[in-house]
Amino acid sequence: MGIPGPTGSTGPTASARPTGLAECARALAEGRTTSVALVRASLERIEATQDTINAFRCLRAEAALEEAEKADRALAAGAGAGAAHDVLVRRPLLGVPVAVKDDTDVAGLPTLFGCRGEIGPASADAEPVRRLREAGAVIVGKTNACELGQWPFTEGPAFGATRNPWNTDHTPGGSSGGSAAAVAAGLVPAALGSDGAGSIRIPAGWTHLVGIKPQRGRVSLHPYSDAFNGLAVSGPLARTVGDAALLLDTVLGAHPKDLHRPGPINAREAARREPGRLRIALAWRPPLTGTRATAHPDVRRAVADLAEALARLGHDVEEARPRYGLIGPSLVARATAGVAELAALHPEPGLLDPRTRAAARTGRRLAGPVLRLARAREPRQHRRIGGIYRSYDIVLTPTSAAPPPRIGAFDDLSAWRTDKAMTAACPYAWPWNVLGWPAMSVPAGFTRDGLPVGAQLLGPANSEELLVSLAAQLEADRRWYESRPALRGMEPGR
Repeated sequence: MGIPGPTGSTGPTASARPTGLAECARALAEGRTTSVALVRASLERIEATQDTINAFRCLRAEAALEEAEKADRALAAGAGAGAAHDVLVRRPLLGVPVAVKDDTDVAGLPTLFGCRGEIGPASADAEPVRRLREAGAVIVGKTNACELGQWPFTEGPAFGATRNPWNTDHTPGGSSGGSAAAVAAGLVPAALGSDGAGSIRIPAGWTHLVGIKPQRGRVSLHPYSDAFNGLAVSGPLARTVGDAALLLDTVLGAHPKDLHRPGPINAREAARREPGRLRIALAWRPPLTGTRATAHPDVRRAVADLAEALARLGHDVEEARPRYGLIGPSLVARATAGVAELAALHPEPGLLDPRTRAAARTGRRLAGPVLRLARAREPRQHRRIGGIYRSYDIVLTPTSAAPPPRIGAFDDLSAWRTDKAMTAACPYAWPWNVLGWPAMSVPAGFTRDGLPVGAQLLGPANSEELLVSLAAQLEADRRWYESRPALRGMEPGR
């Protein structure tokens, strides 16, 4: 599907370039810019980078500009002394451009989820999109994702390759790679992704962003009630902890038909308070994967440096290891059964990647008793792995074992070799999807070649507020938001 540009586009509008999510919202509420200016600049920048970054699958250019005009009228109607605070409370994202991943229904657009073929437009918004609209956000388009969200790269014959703004020879990760690339490149101030085995955290780590995987059910996925058999959740990608917290607070909440319904949290408030002195377990060894995965020296150096920063901030940091056990089979059964369910809905299954068809075959074999056993084991896994929280408050790991791979690194691999390669590169993130517990990726630093890498903050059930507080404290110390990619030459901007 082609990407139409905004009418009358004359190139990026530098003066109205979106920056932070909260900053854009504040500037709009105070009358220092307009939604039309922000949305037009976002659309122009997307168009200008589509040949290089390729972050978007489809745009809502005309509809977004119409919605921006409506937002400006609403902002003008609410103007006046002291009105900015009231606007931000009632509709905290009024007029702000954002993007959503191409696995999320947006009324009038197809939910292609990285696939080739013709799929009809969604008739209604998914619940997170409904909440974004309720908050006044203007959704400019849907970002690229790999086919059915299976891989830590965002490439495929349906749309080509989405590239890392820090170095376009490399992937931004996946499966929320389009959302990550869009935020890292400054095309939108924040975006929604989804995470079924690290798909928010891995691209966040590889593009120098903050990514939050919330507690299962914290953000409704309606019309889906138990996506990928409880593995998948929706969450934010942003350049700062405050912006990620704002986007999370905007979309969180249950739908009446949701299967999982955790209680309310206030991530923005958590970002403004100190976490207190914490006991932090630095866990280098990943769960058993059969790949002998170990952290790349540059990844280890960056995460060790971040651990030293935590110790300097007053936390007790020591090496430890969660008792993962044989958690891998639970992931395989739940993930492949989810792929099988989605693949069965595709109108032209022959267009799916051969690796997708192989995963679907596995999923069909494992559905039934094996899948039920995998789900039944979750309480035992909670007790075993959760035992580490009797001694520690937070677990710290690398987000990935490897820096971002080069574009095409997974081309022409069989399903088995792809699984093996991606597991070796990304062995740390997926256990928390099986558990359903919160996790964050924060920027850890750069490799010697200037590629971003991330660190994970992993918490027990319902610990988003603690993770956000700790991440905000780290951000104030390390100021990672000051580093941006140099978009014109695409060399890393330090």
